[in-house]
Amino acid sequence: MPPRRRKDTPPPATGASEKEVLVGFLDYLRTSAVAKLDGVAEDDARAAAVPSGTSLLGLVRHLTFVERFFFLGEDADDWQSTFTCPDTDTVASVQDAYRRAVSEAGTVIESYTDLADPAPRASGRRSSPSMRWALTHLIEETARHAGHLDIIREGLDGKTGR
Repeated sequence: MPPRRRKDTPPPATGASEKEVLVGFLDYLRTSAVAKLDGVAEDDARAAAVPSGTSLLGLVRHLTFVERFFFLGEDADDWQSTFTCPDTDTVASVQDAYRRAVSEAGTVIESYTDLADPAPRASGRRSSPSMRWALTHLIEETARHAGHLDIIREGLDGKTGR
């Protein structure tokens, strides 16, 4: 009998414009990343999976800060601390915060007609990258951490796929 293939969500169908393609792939990755917390017990979501302390909850919390920084112009005082969850954080609260950041970012991104225009600038930054660069970077950043989430989740309970 041939091995069973896991059922993944295929890459998104997008519109033809550059913005539609970039946002379509970013949304695809965002959905995959936040879904890695679905059905995970609080202690398991918070547990360090590797010696650096990386956890499922910490990765999604970090992605929330990244969204808010690049698309909403909010600063993060200490990027390393964005991977650490306060005791008050729960799976539901981290998922909600991420989804809220994504929704607010979507409103900002939608307002752009020219992706060469600068993305919102966090205080203390002298300049801001173009919205095109910010979208491309967020695709890279979210994909990288979605891969980390995939590996941690598989190690936790064997769940794979997007």
